[in-house]
Amino acid sequence: MTEVNGVSLPWGDAGLLRVHESIAEMLASRGDWRRAYEHLRIAFDLACAGSAAIPEQLRREVDRLRREQEQVREESLRDALTAVYNRRYLDRRLADLLSDARTPTAVALADIDLFKAVNDTFGHLVGDQVLRRVAALLREDLPANGFCARYGGEEFMLVLPGVSASAALCIAERARTRVAEHPWSAVCSGLAVTISVGIALDQGEGPRQLGEADRLLYAAKHGGRNRVAYREREAVRLIEYRP
Repeated sequence: MTEVNGVSLPWGDAGLLRVHESIAEMLASRGDWRRAYEHLRIAFDLACAGSAAIPEQLRREVDRLRREQEQVREESLRDALTAVYNRRYLDRRLADLLSDARTPTAVALADIDLFKAVNDTFGHLVGDQVLRRVAALLREDLPANGFCARYGGEEFMLVLPGVSASAALCIAERARTRVAEHPWSAVCSGLAVTISVGIALDQGEGPRQLGEADRLLYAAKHGGRNRVAYREREAVRLIEYRP
């Protein structure tokens, strides 16, 4: 027997109760009160019943709850609009990667050029489509352990662990090219979208590397936009777009 909240339950029911409570807590943190209430109600019923479930029913319920718990956990780490990882996942994962000296990690900060003008000219619904499409284009062609996350607003970060400096630059340049050459007029007539990218190649302390990517992003902007900026020794270099 296991005691949960002062109620003695068989091991199976206690385990189910804890899983339901865990899912309810995650759903409530995301504002999904209806589904959170459903799981709390089931947890309450289990606590009141205090009896073992039929083994086969228990197994099916545990499997279902595990799948739903994993789905809820994954959803909590994704940006709702673009479906790429959110800032919560980025901060946690990036801290682990940049603290591991054995795995060189490049970070590329990409910003949609003149995004405010897109919203002002074409409307926020088109702006949302642009964000989703850019996110999808940035997710392409990433290394096995790489990922894309929404950094904030119209900024995205590509995290590229275990790749050489030249490979990281190629990945950033191909991403910039895909965005520039995408048929944006199919989304809205007259629409054109580009990104500027700052990529920090050196392994080092996390805040320092993120600061370097941010500085290089602004160098790409000041250099004319639609460019990738990186540092070679002490000099800032720009890769310019050539259609």
